[in-house]
Amino acid sequence: MNIRKCRTRLITILVLLALALPVLLTFGCIGETSPSKIAFASNRDGSYEIYVMNLDGSNQTRLANSSEGSDPCWSPDGTKIAFYSLRDGNYEIYKMNADGSKQTRLTYNEANDVYPCWAPDGAKIVFNSNRDGDQEIYVMNADGSNKIQLTSNEAIDEMPCWSPDGKKIAFVSDRDNGDMEIYVMNADGSNQTRLTDSRFFHGMPSWSSDGKKIVFVSDRDNNREIYLMDADGSNQTRLTNNQAIDEWPDWSP
Repeated sequence: MNIRKCRTRLITILVLLALALPVLLTFGCIGETSPSKIAFASNRDGSYEIYVMNLDGSNQTRLANSSEGSDPCWSPDGTKIAFYSLRDGNYEIYKMNADGSKQTRLTYNEANDVYPCWAPDGAKIVFNSNRDGDQEIYVMNADGSNKIQLTSNEAIDEMPCWSPDGKKIAFVSDRDNGDMEIYVMNADGSNQTRLTDSRFFHGMPSWSSDGKKIVFVSDRDNNREIYLMDADGSNQTRLTNNQAIDEWPDWSP
C-alpha cells in the first residue's frame, strides 16, 4: 500500500484508540511479546515516539526522541525493539536496545520501509516497502543486511506475520480481485497461497502459538469483526459480533 494509504489507516486506528484511551495510543508487532514490558507509540509529547511501560501501566518511559516512530516490535529475547521512523526524511526501519540505547538504522532507501516484525529466532526481520514502486514484502537479517524481496506484483502486499516455527509468513494482498485477502507463503517467498476469499476486507493476521490457527479481521458481515480459521484457511469462524469496529487481534503466548 502506498504511504498515503498507510498513514490513512494508521490515523483511523489512532482515532479509534483515542476514543477509548485519551492519552495512550498503542501499537505493537503482532505475535511478539516481552515478559515484563509493553512497548507502544504515543504522540503525547507532540510527535509519535516509542515508549515502554510496566505491565500494570506504571513507569511509562520515552525511548526515542524526535523520531516520528511507530509500530514497535520486540525481538523474541526481549532485548531489542524494531520500529519505523521518519527521522531521516522518509520512513525507514530502525532497531534499538530495550532501554532506547544504540538506535540503529537498518534500511536506506528513498522509498518507505514500514511495519517490521522479527522472526521467531530473532535472526531476521520481515517488513513492507514500496521501493520497487509497489507495496511488497521483504525480509532482511536483523542487522539490516541481505534484503530479499519475497513478493513481486503490482498489487498491495502488506501486514506480514511469521508463523511460530519461522517456516511461513502470513500476509495480506489485493492481488486477485482488488479486495484485501489473507495469504500464506514459505519464509523464502515460495508457495504463496490464498486463505480467504469473500470479496471483502481481510487483514491483521496473527498466528496461534502452536501455529495451527490464524486469527484475523474481516468486514464480510458489514463491519470489522474478529474471525478465526485453521492455518490452511478452513473452518473460518466469527468470534465477535457487535456494531463497533473490532480489529488488531493478538494471541496470548
